[in-house]
Amino acid sequence: MKKKVFALLLSTVLAFGMMTGCGKEEEAVSSEPTTELVSIEIESESEEVVEEVAPENSYRSELTNEWISLDIENQRPVAIMVDNEKTALDHYGLTQADIVYEMMNSTANGEVTRFMCIVKDWGSITRFGSIRSVRPTHFVIAPEYNAILIHDGGPFYIDAFLGNPWVDNLSGGFARIENGKPREFTEYVTEGEIAERIEAANYDSEYNEYYPGPHWQFADPAEPVDLSEEYNAKECTLVDLPFPHNSSELEYDEESGKYLYYEYGMAHIDPENDDAQLSFTNVILQCADITQYDSNGYMQFNVLNESGNGYYITGGQAIPVTWEKGMDTDPTKFYNSDGEEITLNTGKTYIGFVSTTRWNELVLK
Repeated sequence: MKKKVFALLLSTVLAFGMMTGCGKEEEAVSSEPTTELVSIEIESESEEVVEEVAPENSYRSELTNEWISLDIENQRPVAIMVDNEKTALDHYGLTQADIVYEMMNSTANGEVTRFMCIVKDWGSITRFGSIRSVRPTHFVIAPEYNAILIHDGGPFYIDAFLGNPWVDNLSGGFARIENGKPREFTEYVTEGEIAERIEAANYDSEYNEYYPGPHWQFADPAEPVDLSEEYNAKECTLVDLPFPHNSSELEYDEESGKYLYYEYGMAHIDPENDDAQLSFTNVILQCADITQYDSNGYMQFNVLNESGNGYYITGGQAIPVTWEKGMDTDPTKFYNSDGEEITLNTGKTYIGFVSTTRWNELVLK
């Protein structure tokens, strides 16, 4: 930006006797120095630098990079299991989640999916759910965030995970709300319950020794990631997930820059938050093998000490990625085609686990 600067120069002028053309000395005009105020216009180049000022008593969330209260900076998140049968709709509170995982819950029942919702500011929850049982895969993903798992029971296959010192969980006993549905669809996390249950269980409410540190790296909000500049990027305004039971889709809304979530052929809304539609700035798809335990459909995704392929999607563009994970508390890392860890844009993230048997049915367009 050009700026005009007016400099004041002090000019000292001395008057001396001057010789005339005939060789005669004329009388001096002045024998004392005089000062003049001279205005000079100078053009200079400078760039306007606008520094972001953090809102009072806030910090950038390690889960979304959004400004949140500094009072909960060290607070552990929770990972809430949410039933995804059509009977369970409407879901309450899910727009308050920072990260939502969706994955097959069983190879039976049309491969119905279930949500695991990572929530940092759980103190603001008024109603969340309905909640349902947990599976082994969730016990190896929640520790990546040092999150406390909230659920209602689970198959005996989870018993081997419950003894791990990095696993804290709260199972059952949450509020029952009459909604005209069968009992398994009536349990919700309500206001104040999480704090009370954590204290009663004598769990750490703040990050403890098993916290691996921030999971993601984020772009500066002033310079968001533009995947169109990446090698192998493709336009992606629709993510049609290969989940036959509920037909999950994510549609890109260019105005908001977010992917809107749909299932069962309708928008997913949150009655607890003014019927807002569930939406995400970042979408990550992770392809993984599964192990089926029995004929009832109980299974888990094989992600411990494993690697595989996937996609990172944001801003209407998608790029292929690879992923790798070590042990339970090791964050899953995603890399672009150059082997660099992906950088997320500021906002909420959806992570969909897709089995290798369904990966070729995934549609991005």
